[in-house]
Amino acid sequence: MSSAGTRVFVARLAGTMVFDPLGDQVGRVRDVVLLLRPKGVPRAVGLVVEVPGRRRVFLPLTRVTSIDAGQVISTGLLNMRRFQQRSLETLAVSELLDRTVDFVDGSGSASIEDLAMEQQRTGDWLVTQLFVRRHVPGKGGLLRRRGETLVVDVQEVTGLAAHGAGAQGAALLLAAYNDLKPADLADALHDLSVTRRLEVARALDDERLADVLEELPEDDQVAILSALERGRAADVLEAMQPDDAADLLGELPLAEAAELLALMEPEDARDVRRLLAYEDDTAGGLMTTEPVVLPPETSIAAALAHVRRQDLTPALASMVFVTRPPAETPTGRFLGVVHLQRMLREAPHESIGGLVESDIDVVTADAPLMHVTRLLAAYNLLALPVVDAEKRLLGAVSIDDVLDHLLPEDWREADDHETGSVLLGDEPDRGADRG
Repeated sequence: MSSAGTRVFVARLAGTMVFDPLGDQVGRVRDVVLLLRPKGVPRAVGLVVEVPGRRRVFLPLTRVTSIDAGQVISTGLLNMRRFQQRSLETLAVSELLDRTVDFVDGSGSASIEDLAMEQQRTGDWLVTQLFVRRHVPGKGGLLRRRGETLVVDVQEVTGLAAHGAGAQGAALLLAAYNDLKPADLADALHDLSVTRRLEVARALDDERLADVLEELPEDDQVAILSALERGRAADVLEAMQPDDAADLLGELPLAEAAELLALMEPEDARDVRRLLAYEDDTAGGLMTTEPVVLPPETSIAAALAHVRRQDLTPALASMVFVTRPPAETPTGRFLGVVHLQRMLREAPHESIGGLVESDIDVVTADAPLMHVTRLLAAYNLLALPVVDAEKRLLGAVSIDDVLDHLLPEDWREADDHETGSVLLGDEPDRGADRG
């Protein structure tokens, strides 16, 4: 273990690689678990480590042999049960950074920008110092965060253990998760306390929040959307894929869903209302109304530009649906599809009309889920066109939408047999390490 007196700054520790004694990487530090005691300084009891599969697990500091620049070395014992924060625990990065504290000498307040923990001769890790930025009064007595920065002992401030909404801003936490993909950020949000989750969600822009909501369990989606101001909630729904927005609205009380639909832009609301009319386990209920739809005279170069859209899933980007005008669903007559691989093999100036695969299987909006699943599996397709009686394209069902409905509702949270097992050894008494 690092020698007694070694000082580690928590914010800098976040993101550090965790290795076993053989030098193999087992995860990455995402947070530090603290116990804020009524008397005395806070004690650090463990690390929240993200392991492959985006699972966050608890690593007791008693199982850490070294904390050095750029790495944490563990004993190799790591319990793979998902970390669940206990009522008396506080997450340093998620809950304390940017929290306002007051100086005991009455000289004002400050915001926490980092915490320093030190290992004692007993082996315990205690939070001994804070790196803070003083608040400077502005016009009307409002506080502006442009004051000096300084390192203070924990005993020199009060309010470290304050709880409640607004105790910490979300800016620093968002910065720590800025490079995460939507699914990873959703996983991080799911592991936060309810209060922190809502604070971070409110701080995200509409597009980013829409992407994250699409990756969260339904209960979290409903809780976040319901907590937003009504106009903001409608804006976020507009930024979501229509099928995901329809699924989310379908989980809300009818009055709340109707209110949000009325606040949405008419064109966006129209697509969502159309999807809400279908049963959940049918092609109509599964489909998105916004696949890539183009007329046959479109050049291959232009078609390839369309499939590069950032909002497209890989499944929907795998093919272009070719129809007669109009190109918005419901379209003109559906002609067929052109696969991405085929376009990549042809000259960019050629039109996609000469590459159309017209014998592809189609389904109607009332086709049951299992029929759609069998077609996707039988022909190795990533998406399937949904048409009406006049052969107009209504939308497309992608493989990811089908999987979402085939898997158990709690699949994002459930431990399967392998991930529920211990990765590197047995840790029978985890509770003992958390005081």
